[in-house]
Amino acid sequence: TGRSVGRGKGGILVIKRPWPAMLRTIWGDPERYKKTYYPDDFQGKLYLAGDGASFDEDGYIRIMGRIDDVLNVSGHRLGTMEIESALVANTRVAEAAVVGRPDDLTGEAVVAFVVLKQARPAGDEAKNIVKELQDWVGKEIGPIAKPKDIRFGDNLPKTRSGKIMRRLLRSIAKGEEITQDVTTLENPAILKQFA
Repeated sequence: TGRSVGRGKGGILVIKRPWPAMLRTIWGDPERYKKTYYPDDFQGKLYLAGDGASFDEDGYIRIMGRIDDVLNVSGHRLGTMEIESALVANTRVAEAAVVGRPDDLTGEAVVAFVVLKQARPAGDEAKNIVKELQDWVGKEIGPIAKPKDIRFGDNLPKTRSGKIMRRLLRSIAKGEEITQDVTTLENPAILKQFA
């Protein structure tokens, strides 16, 4: 809609004013440039960065992830950003990343990797928090969006520049061994917590 969200809320990151060295067109297809980066949803006046973001309680912007990451759960298209935003809206959650994994029943299952504001839980406490977060997402978005699997870690796997390494999370969600390059991973030990 182009309206700003309040603190503690999530939405789509847009930029109101131009900046040096911004992309000005797509060669040979200026209409595609306009449609992609200045969509009608924002009256053609706001630059669409393509990321979901939220304001924290102090007014800082936190990038949540790409808005074009879409899961197909039982024929329903669900954006990972919406599920992540719902999770971080819960007072227990500091950060979350959502990926899909193949599922025989639903086509894709929602898998959430969560960093809590408290110490990483174990045992019955972890099971109770998983149930609470699943119910929370079900209430915020709908039952179809409930994560089938929620895993807790002390941090998310990120590059040194702070980008969440979703390809690694997808491999972990599928139960695959990590064979990809992890040289840019800030804290490789974190992968063991989610496996």
